[in-house]
Amino acid sequence: MSFPLGVAQRQAFGETMASLAQDDARILVLDGDVGSSTGASLFEEAHPERYLQTGIGEQNMVAMAAGLSTLGFVPFVTTFSCFAVARALDSVRVLVAQTGLNVKLIGGYAGLLTGMTGKTHQMFDDVAIMRSLPNMTVIAPADEVEARQVIRAVAALEGPAYVQIIREPSPVLFGDEYRFEIGKAVMVREGSDATLVSTGAESVRVYEAAAILARRGIDVGVLHVPTVKPIDEDALVRAATTTRFMITIEEQSVIGGLGGAVAELLADRFPVTVKRLGIRDCFGESGPNDLLLDKYRLSAARVAEDVETLFRERVTATTN
Repeated sequence: MSFPLGVAQRQAFGETMASLAQDDARILVLDGDVGSSTGASLFEEAHPERYLQTGIGEQNMVAMAAGLSTLGFVPFVTTFSCFAVARALDSVRVLVAQTGLNVKLIGGYAGLLTGMTGKTHQMFDDVAIMRSLPNMTVIAPADEVEARQVIRAVAALEGPAYVQIIREPSPVLFGDEYRFEIGKAVMVREGSDATLVSTGAESVRVYEAAAILARRGIDVGVLHVPTVKPIDEDALVRAATTTRFMITIEEQSVIGGLGGAVAELLADRFPVTVKRLGIRDCFGESGPNDLLLDKYRLSAARVAEDVETLFRERVTATTN
């Protein structure tokens, strides 16, 4: 199974921001000198008077956004995820999360596929870090359709939010009828043998992996979790009740991200077997997208292989 290729999430972000600002004079965009890469330049073209170029000073950029929010503006801070989270974390933690100010943080170039920038720019723990901050909403859209709706939703949300935006064009998982809601997961495929839980653009590859598995006689459900915090507890418990076997897959570290969130929740509410697939406690590297996805076992084919192995092991263990 394959899906049509959509525009890059960064383009969807820039176009949506430009459209939002037409109707809301409070919208501002602050850029850390990477607007042509994050899609923020599309906003600059449409609303140059509300585009603030701060240069390579991410901590100061977050501080500026915090101050502007106290004046009634809705500032969107845009830079690469590695800079928005790792470099600016002190400002994010103290000035935005602790105060609960209405600042939106857009982490561009998220995940593994960052245009061959390599390990210095690849950020695999931004979800883990940001979901650990009180008051912070954390969202990773799957495709351009969801990305557009996510941006509108966080603009309307009162309080801080972090949105993960990927660089590359990705297949379109959702149709025009789809409606994103903060805090809600989406069961995009029903299944009885296991539930695959994913977030961000990885959900498209996981859906494709489920189709591969179906041809091998393994029936898995796919639960897409765009909002990692606040996570949809009820949807996860329902899925766990149905299959009693949960496998998380994410283009993030297996430590502390979606897999950690799911394991923590189900340990409290409905203990079942939870296995985590993702980047195994290592840094990334430069390389073509397809090769990186295969090496880190995040392509549809590799996900299907690993899920099948986990399923066969489970069947063997329960029958012996």
